[in-house]
Amino acid sequence: MTTEYTFPILMTKRLELIQITPDYVKDIYELFSDPRVTKLYNLIPFQKEKEAADIIRKLHSRYEQHLGIRWGIRFKDSAEVIGSAGFNNYTEKHRANIGYDLKPKYWNAGIMTEAIRKVSEYGFRSLKINRIEAEVMRGNISSEKVLYKCGFKKEGLLRSWMYWNMQYWDMNMFSILKSDFISVSDI
Repeated sequence: MTTEYTFPILMTKRLELIQITPDYVKDIYELFSDPRVTKLYNLIPFQKEKEAADIIRKLHSRYEQHLGIRWGIRFKDSAEVIGSAGFNNYTEKHRANIGYDLKPKYWNAGIMTEAIRKVSEYGFRSLKINRIEAEVMRGNISSEKVLYKCGFKKEGLLRSWMYWNMQYWDMNMFSILKSDFISVSDI
């Protein structure tokens, strides 16, 4: 038996983090069909809107099963989802793996830093997570900068950590602990 839960909406100064529903299939397709977004992401650019609909269903299923939670990112005065952020997986009172993406026209505006801080706060406060991890493909300097701004620390290189698209990828491991977050945040 599946219990229905109210999806948490998170607010920041400029942003609203919302549930990604089928209403946003065009926005999700636009996001993940852009090769600039998927270049250092383990995802091949979408070719059809059906792929966006499939990923929305997968996100909903993971949320219902308490395996992950992913928010759509939009400006408070807009209906367009411009990116997403959340936990690809988590174990309450233990750890989570964070992921995020953003449409290129919004890069370098502090949007993802704002969203990641809020998602991290939710993880530490509501899910009682102690550790949030981020695995970043080598060469994704922009993603690393976001993590550093959010208080994450680089722990090291995971050699051939991921196998995707017929090759092995080295990943840089970052993390933030609840105690680190509280000491660097204004919450």
